[in-house]
Order: sequence, then C-alpha cells, then structure tokens
Amino acid sequence: MTPTRFWLIRHALVAENARAMLYGVMDVPLCETTLLEQAPMYRSLAARLPRPADWLVTPLSRTRRTAETIFAHGYPAADLTEEPGLTEQSLGEWQGLPHADLPARLALPAHAFWPLGGHEKPPGGESMAEVIVRVGRTMERLATAHAGHDVAIVSHGGAIRGAIAHALQIGPDNALHMAVQNLSLTRLERTPEAWRVMCVNEAPGY
Repeated sequence: MTPTRFWLIRHALVAENARAMLYGVMDVPLCETTLLEQAPMYRSLAARLPRPADWLVTPLSRTRRTAETIFAHGYPAADLTEEPGLTEQSLGEWQGLPHADLPARLALPAHAFWPLGGHEKPPGGESMAEVIVRVGRTMERLATAHAGHDVAIVSHGGAIRGAIAHALQIGPDNALHMAVQNLSLTRLERTPEAWRVMCVNEAPGY
C-alpha cells in the first residue's frame, strides 16, 4: 500500500516584539521584514513540496500566512483546512511573560533547548508530554483520513517535535533536543505497519 506522506513545515519567524515573550498559542503576527528577505526560501519550498497535496494549517494566523506566502512564491494555491490538533503547546498563564520572568515560576528544571522541561505544566496550559499525546492522536487520525496522500502541514515547533516523538516513540525531554527551525521541513510517513521518519529540520535551499 502507498504510505501516507506528511510534509511538516514550521511557520515563518514571528515579529520581534513577540519573540521577546513566551507566546505559545497567542495569535502573534509574522515578521514582515523577514517575509521579504526570505523570498528564496519560500521559492525553494514551493518547488520542493509535492503536487498535489492536501494542505492543513492550524487556527493560528501565522501558519495560514506562511502557507499563503509559499503559494505566492510558486506553489499552486490550494484550499487550507484548519487542524486544531496540530497547534502549538499552550503555555497557559505564562503566555505573554518576558523570557527572563519564567525561571522563577518553574517547578522542574528548564530544558537546555526549550524554556521549560518536558513534564512541566504551566497553569492553565499543557506539558510537552501532553502535546505529544495530542499530536500523536491527531497524526493517526490524519493518516487514516488522508490515506495514501501527500499532506502538507504548516504547524509549530512544539507540535512538529510532538509528531516526531510520536513516530519514534520517545519521551518529551528527548523530543526537545530536536531542532526545528522556522521554515524547515520535516517528513514523516505512515505505512500500515509503522511510522517512518524521512528527515527532520531540512532547511530550504536557495
């Protein structure tokens, strides 16, 4: 059987004032300057992604704007379906805090490559462990709903790490060691037998 192929793209860089705080699932805008400067990266993605594909974004506007910018740089425009199950980790009451204010609120040690550890749960938010469960269930559902298709998804760093962790069956702290840069491509395949990781954090060429 033809595997279901997932092409996961992390959204573009957000505005500088948003990067100064913990924004989680806040609907922050993209950096307009970077959108112009990174035109070659969008052209590379437009040429790299499969045609046709089923396109998904999250309810946060930064993913839709990223997809629309890929279309504007050469990929034929497609319908965008919102998938809430692939949105970013909610940081609950900590959203909007300056990064420097977070350490005093942590109950567990911070992660080397993420503001908080994999099992830390912000008040009113979710832990990375919970993100992996949420995203894993979503990916299994999508693999069935889009069986045998190419699926292009513009999502978020935390959610993409969650998808990789689900595919590899690893824990949240291990998942947070994986780099997922803005506009990078991660490819996963779902066969009837298992998940397969094809690439992680592939940077668009020029």
